[in-house]
Amino acid sequence: MLKGVLTVGGWTMASRILGFARDMLIASRLGAGPMADAFFVALKLPNLFRRLFGEGAFNAAFVPAFAGTLAVQGPRVAQQLAERMAALMTLWLSLLVVIGILAMPQLMRVLAPGFADEPAKFALAVELTRITFPYLLLICLTALVSGVLNGLDRFAAAAAAPIFFNLLSMAALLVLTPFVATPAHALAWGVTVSGAVQLGLVLWAAARAGMALHILRLPSLAPEVRQVLRKMVPGVLGAGVTQLNLAIDVIIASFLPAGAVSYLYYADRVGQLPLGVIGAAVGTAMLPLLSRQVRSGESLSAHRTMNRAVELSLLLCLPAAVGQAVAAEPIVTVLFQRGVFGLAEAQATAAALSAYAIGLPAYVLVKIFAPGFFARGDTATPVKVGLGAVALNLALNLILTPWLSHVGVALATALSAWANALALGALLWWRGHFLADRRLRRRAPRLLLAALLMGGVLLALGAVLFPAGPGWRFAALAALIGAGMLCYFGAAVLLRVLDWRELRGLLRRRRKPAKA
Repeated sequence: MLKGVLTVGGWTMASRILGFARDMLIASRLGAGPMADAFFVALKLPNLFRRLFGEGAFNAAFVPAFAGTLAVQGPRVAQQLAERMAALMTLWLSLLVVIGILAMPQLMRVLAPGFADEPAKFALAVELTRITFPYLLLICLTALVSGVLNGLDRFAAAAAAPIFFNLLSMAALLVLTPFVATPAHALAWGVTVSGAVQLGLVLWAAARAGMALHILRLPSLAPEVRQVLRKMVPGVLGAGVTQLNLAIDVIIASFLPAGAVSYLYYADRVGQLPLGVIGAAVGTAMLPLLSRQVRSGESLSAHRTMNRAVELSLLLCLPAAVGQAVAAEPIVTVLFQRGVFGLAEAQATAAALSAYAIGLPAYVLVKIFAPGFFARGDTATPVKVGLGAVALNLALNLILTPWLSHVGVALATALSAWANALALGALLWWRGHFLADRRLRRRAPRLLLAALLMGGVLLALGAVLFPAGPGWRFAALAALIGAGMLCYFGAAVLLRVLDWRELRGLLRRRRKPAKA
């Protein structure tokens, strides 16, 4: 599993770094005003459907079915399953795209009802979303083919594909802007083109892996396809509960003053770095392995896989959460404060980032606990838990937003994520599918202590390094991050929670297959 985690995490890290470069460019050109709000909503709608129907519920149902079919019936039958699912997905998502483009004004009144009070912003959001909406079809097919690659234990191409989203978005903003109505239009066209490029990349990688998929064929509701669909339907809410919460955030934020949607977007982008690198990487690599262990009756190995996944996630996400909460303003200032994105916008975004950081460990734990249900074919239980989390998020939004404005939106999301993670973990424990072993029980509190010690160092050092002059901000932030990492890992070693010999052994085992 560690090999898959490092592969996915490494490529995701590269993509997120490019994503920061893209967001820095967007912030300098669009700032955090009405145009930026309209574009981020235009990006949010296809991404919401993508994460619900593509990466979320679909992969939760499809990857275990594909991995099991591959192990039991061989690659030919597994390829037939993938092609049948691709044909069906192409048909119904094409219909959804057409309907969405035609009914975009009505959809916009649901996703961003507050925009209706500003006709110019509302019209721009509708126009931009019509441009980006075909991205939904392209990226969902990319998610399907990525699921095939993950089932084959080929993680690199699927993890690398989002790099092209960032590269093409930046290229479009720089090259197309003089030829279209606004910079936001250029970005929207870059999003759609990137979907086609990502799909082409994963199809090429699947062909190289010996599974050339023909996605344009007549749909078939074969028994195995119906089984995946039955598991997928309830998982639309269960696996995508975080995205539903973010959709609620957009709805609430659309009623707030101009810039609120943008503040939340920029803060979420920073917060998503450890979530993507840690949570998505561990969850993606764990699901096929856990599915095979459950299917083979290896209950002890499945328990061990869950424990080590939780331990690895806490090792990496706890310092990230504390670091983002403590150093939010230096991070946002260095990344985004330039051009039309000024100090007021940086401070508003930093406040949202601190609130989002509270929920970071919970977001990652949801990514770990959910495969514990999916691997056993249970997509219904996360739905029930997820619906409760969505209801809690809405209630907290209504309570906190009048007092804390956009920060209340972020805080509500973080608190509901904790409720989601704790409920999933408790249900796994109650069913006997997850029991924290002695090693995890001993190390988890020490990891938290190491992270809190690091937070204290960051707080003291940040007061010395910031405010730094514009020419020294990157160096000051690099010094702050470097000091934090040294403090955290040094404390982890002193507290005997991090064993360098064990980590070195795992890395050596990872390198062996590459030489074969």
